[in-house]
Amino acid sequence: MIKKLTTWLETRWAAPAYAGWVIIGLTLFFLLAAANTLAGWLYVLGGLGLGLLIVAAVLPARSLQGLQIERLPSWPVSVGESLSLGLKLTNPTPTLKSLLQIYDHPPAKLGKVRPGAIAEIPDQGTYTWTYTLIPQQRGIYRWKTVHLRSAAPLGLFWCRRQRLAPAKAIVYPLILPLKQCPLLDHVGQDQARLLQGQPLGSCNQNEGVTRSLRPYRWGDPLRLVHWRTSARYNELRVRELERFTGGQTLMIALDSSDRWPIDDFEQAVIVAASLYTYAQQHQDSVQVWTGQAGLQTSRSAILETLAQVQVGEVTIAPRPLLPMIWLTADPASLSTLPPGSCWLLWSIQGLAGSEAIQSVATKMPGLLMQPEQPLQEQLQQSLSLPTLQD
Repeated sequence: MIKKLTTWLETRWAAPAYAGWVIIGLTLFFLLAAANTLAGWLYVLGGLGLGLLIVAAVLPARSLQGLQIERLPSWPVSVGESLSLGLKLTNPTPTLKSLLQIYDHPPAKLGKVRPGAIAEIPDQGTYTWTYTLIPQQRGIYRWKTVHLRSAAPLGLFWCRRQRLAPAKAIVYPLILPLKQCPLLDHVGQDQARLLQGQPLGSCNQNEGVTRSLRPYRWGDPLRLVHWRTSARYNELRVRELERFTGGQTLMIALDSSDRWPIDDFEQAVIVAASLYTYAQQHQDSVQVWTGQAGLQTSRSAILETLAQVQVGEVTIAPRPLLPMIWLTADPASLSTLPPGSCWLLWSIQGLAGSEAIQSVATKMPGLLMQPEQPLQEQLQQSLSLPTLQD
């Protein structure tokens, strides 16, 4: 109750500091003693103390008047990266502002912020206060208020005032640095075969055209080796253009139904962001679909969608009837995928789920994700179904 009372006094008027309580006690003592003894000098001391308290209670509120607050722009970051936030305080008055504290109140998931101490803001001058947070959870965070606090100039009373300063911080999901991804490479090879099966034309024939070459890595198909260049450099070189060619659009679809365990869904969001980043490095056209946001094409829109997607969202946009990479926790949904799709599944619901996967695996490739294993290693492994084979 004392803390609530102090906060109420600070935000609406002024709350006594420790020294203020001491002066209040002495003033009451002098006034009571004067009333008891009728000594004039005690009335003088009591009056001086009362006047000092009134001045000390009025000045802090006046020192906070006139200050203008503006948010500094913040840039999106991924989970685990440093998020820099800041405020710019402007003093348009002809009076020096000194001995201030500033409190920002971002959501608790972003982290706790220590109050900033401001020695002085000169008249017609500005002061910039910045701080850094390390977010550990994706999301789009918004908050509106900032508090200014001061006890200047006597330090006997604290005064706190709230100011509106809307803020928005975007934290993207963690993006895994994939060196290879056989699942996406398989999609690219299928697209290349489809493209090579088309009639020859000035724009449709990409066989033999190489945008770049890179050294051979374990797991690369031998048919992608550029033998002439490999013989020249005496080491295997692989065609980079053989992946994701033909101008076709790759679509990554995330199932956001309520069938997900929370931890598995967070892994799926990380995988979706990582697959998108990897695919974007090899193809110009990559899209991401979620049930609520629909189909997104730009990088900022895709990463913002993945930052705020949640389990159990209402599906508004229908799922496109096009080949896709389907991230789900529902084995029954695999049978509804269009031909040419791939899938990643996070849970197996008994034998029925296994039989559903087995029937789909003969038609389209996929990965059974194991939550206890590192995601990066699973995405870089070859396409197989070890759980079903066992």
